[in-house]
Amino acid sequence: MNEIRFFVPGIPKTAGSKRAFVNPKTKRIIITDDNRKGKDWRASVQQFALAAMPCDPVDFALEVIFEFILPRPQGHYGAKGLKPSAPKYPEIRPDVLKMARAVEDSLTGICWRDDAQIVTEHLEKRYSDNGKAGCWITIREMAEGSNNITGFCQEPKTVEQLGLRALGMGG
Repeated sequence: MNEIRFFVPGIPKTAGSKRAFVNPKTKRIIITDDNRKGKDWRASVQQFALAAMPCDPVDFALEVIFEFILPRPQGHYGAKGLKPSAPKYPEIRPDVLKMARAVEDSLTGICWRDDAQIVTEHLEKRYSDNGKAGCWITIREMAEGSNNITGFCQEPKTVEQLGLRALGMGG
């Protein structure tokens, strides 16, 4: 099975709830995301996805795995390291589904054409063991028996198409 896997460093943020209202002057409907703090996180996800994705967005069924790694709060540590009373799992906010939605939205148009192509999704939220927060993203093609040499793509992108020069990664 073909797959792409990459890590996005940073503290994962949620997409938040969508809010719709009518602009009284233009009478147009405006939809906003109520988590403005997630904008930088979504931009990071897009940058790392552009670097990892060797082609244009795919248009077939996908399985995705999002492993969200959160920093432990300082209160989990004592003079001798991690307190025995510190919880093993982050059973607190942010909600793993809202974090996944932020990543899905960020990857739409870069890795897939429409997030409706995701037919299987695995989500995990855990604390970092080494202080490094972020998200491991794995995207797998659901079609069996694919012999596509470049993984997902028939024609790999060039450095210019990926925009890697702007990221300081091009030649």
